[in-house]
Amino acid sequence: MYPIVKKRVLNETVTLMEIEAPLVARKAMPGQFIIFRIDEEGERVPLTIAGYDREKGTVTIIFQKVGYTTEKLDSLNEGDSLLDFVGPLGEPTKTEGINRCAVIGGGLGVAIAYPQAKALHDAGAEVDLIVGFRNEHLIILKDELEAACTNLIIMTDDGSNGNKGFVTQALQKQLDAGRNYDTVIAIGPLPMMKAVCDMTREPKIKTIVSMNPIMIDGTGMCGGCRLTVGGETKFACVDGPDFDGHLVDFDEAMARGRMFRPEEAKAREKHICRLTGEER
Repeated sequence: MYPIVKKRVLNETVTLMEIEAPLVARKAMPGQFIIFRIDEEGERVPLTIAGYDREKGTVTIIFQKVGYTTEKLDSLNEGDSLLDFVGPLGEPTKTEGINRCAVIGGGLGVAIAYPQAKALHDAGAEVDLIVGFRNEHLIILKDELEAACTNLIIMTDDGSNGNKGFVTQALQKQLDAGRNYDTVIAIGPLPMMKAVCDMTREPKIKTIVSMNPIMIDGTGMCGGCRLTVGGETKFACVDGPDFDGHLVDFDEAMARGRMFRPEEAKAREKHICRLTGEER
């Protein structure tokens, strides 16, 4: 069992948890992920490692309540435990050779962008961190983000923080101003990452995207996380999650991402009583 030693509500839909998992914490690196299971009947869900403390033996995860399992996870509190917490999985973020970088995070992708930006910043790279939220009330980890970069730009869809627009517009503004990036890293919704790759393709800026499709086992056996990258089949769990964004078939990835929406809706309907709102 893996005890929850800390729970922190970041906003109305996003929660941070610190999990006691010393063996995972000992090996964890930025960019890697874990797969958790709440109980014997629970599904296996991947989450990016948002942080780790080797001395305390803990791993930090950040999740958004988007389905039955994440809603059930959010119902747990400090002192409760998870049945499975497997990792670290995937390839860590590569910081070698990156001197000036833009890290783009959209929505919950900010939780993944943070450890990658921090790793690059700690390695001595000049990092512009551009993150986006729907409104100022959904902004998370502001202090941590500021400490993990050279320059922080926070955009909101409605402009409620005084900086209206999308992360792609902020990136274009930086490029128009002459910012000479050797690498751009984009993390977030697939349409956003695709748009970033379209922007950086012509100027030939190396662009890395973090692909987080549905996974089951995390070892490449189930094939659920397969992607087409450069015309070849890759598996996000073992070959990624980071890939060359200019080679990813985003249209295929987005189509696959929509495949299980009916099943997720049925799962929520099965477990939540429509009259009382209580779990059955």
